[in-house]
Amino acid sequence: MQPATLNNKGISIPTDKEISLASESSRKLSAYIKSTAHPAFQLVKKGKDAETILIPADALRLLIVILSQMAKGNAVTLIPVHAELTTQEAADLLNVSRPFLVDLLEEGKIPFRKVGSRRRVFAKDVLRYKEEIDKKRLEILEELANEAQKHNMGY
Repeated sequence: MQPATLNNKGISIPTDKEISLASESSRKLSAYIKSTAHPAFQLVKKGKDAETILIPADALRLLIVILSQMAKGNAVTLIPVHAELTTQEAADLLNVSRPFLVDLLEEGKIPFRKVGSRRRVFAKDVLRYKEEIDKKRLEILEELANEAQKHNMGY
């Protein structure tokens, strides 16, 4: 059995029991959200009346994504889009080295500001950059696949 652990950022790695529970919950919630426009839940406490709460559909979709990732054994972190990140946090988000990220900042590819001698980056700017490079990668991959098909390379 895999124990729940926290890394230095307080991220919890799901246990086997949590993975199983997340898998079942995400399946049930996915089916539920497809069947209703106004999601609602009932909170039930032993010996108390049930309380119904309405939640935004986007919040439920986010919960399903979180549970789906947990079902795969992944830890999940939420970052508000207006959060300011350190260069190390931004590099971690892009899965690149901090020096590589600093080069991107200095080249003007991602906006940043200085706080004293430190650089700070908005999460939304890092995510926008990630979306742009992911889109470019897909376009190049599509071009390569088309070229391979054109030359009967078996792709």
